[in-house]
Amino acid sequence: MIILDKSIKEQFKLFCKVNKIDDMQIAIKYFTIFGGLKIEIDTSKPILELIEKHILNNYNYYRSEINHLTGGYHVDHAILSGVALGDRKTTNAFKRAHVSFEEGMKCVDSLYEKEILDIDSSEHFLLGKRGDSKVAKKLIFTNPFLRFWFAFVSPIYKGIKDGNYEEFKEKFKSRESDFSDFIFEELALAFIKNSFVDNIKQHGQYWNENINIPIVAKTILEKTIVGMCKYSDNKLKKSEFNKFLEDLKSEDIAYDIIVIFTKNGCSNELKNLKSDTLKIFNAKSLKALLLNN
Repeated sequence: MIILDKSIKEQFKLFCKVNKIDDMQIAIKYFTIFGGLKIEIDTSKPILELIEKHILNNYNYYRSEINHLTGGYHVDHAILSGVALGDRKTTNAFKRAHVSFEEGMKCVDSLYEKEILDIDSSEHFLLGKRGDSKVAKKLIFTNPFLRFWFAFVSPIYKGIKDGNYEEFKEKFKSRESDFSDFIFEELALAFIKNSFVDNIKQHGQYWNENINIPIVAKTILEKTIVGMCKYSDNKLKKSEFNKFLEDLKSEDIAYDIIVIFTKNGCSNELKNLKSDTLKIFNAKSLKALLLNN
């Protein structure tokens, strides 16, 4: 069964509870694929083995359930694949789907009503910026499994339907390393909203043509938080942090606190900068999302 009525935090908490996962890196890796499914998996097994067993071998079942949720319209599915494979911006998703902006937005409105996609706007006002109608909105899957399906299964369904998984495996292996990035950002935002030391009244992301800030938030004390995420096996270096600071300066973005979320931590040089105005978190920190709050 595909879950559409829970937040990303609730889905993550349920996924970890059902599958008894304590290691947050393992949780994120498998949640990226199986999150939002009512399913028990053995996370000691390789992820491709589990995908084949639980998803590909049950292709007809999931295709039927997904078609029931979406209506099964070809254009809707093309847009969903465009979102799943791209940067989530409406304009780029529509280009991938080869549809006009007007037709694309009609489909998006329908998918939003069906609770398959959320529509996200850049949080200009949180940073004291004017709204810009030229900045495209982003489309966010409400369910990680659906994002996986429309990225890797739906576009090449014919081979999978016939039991040929080779093309799927090639495409998945080529994208696996970075496919968790957006999920990590969503979980980091959920952490800021629910588990940050200061109470948060508003949160989201900020982007324009020049910059993308995956975390922006405002505390009840009117402090502005900006943050960066890196979901990579490599530790975040001070040079990467300095580049982020330069980008903030070039866009004239003021802030009170910077937060950093990484998969495997930061260099010692960067860790030494940790303070009340520079807070550093890693994948382990997300265990706070599993608490009853």
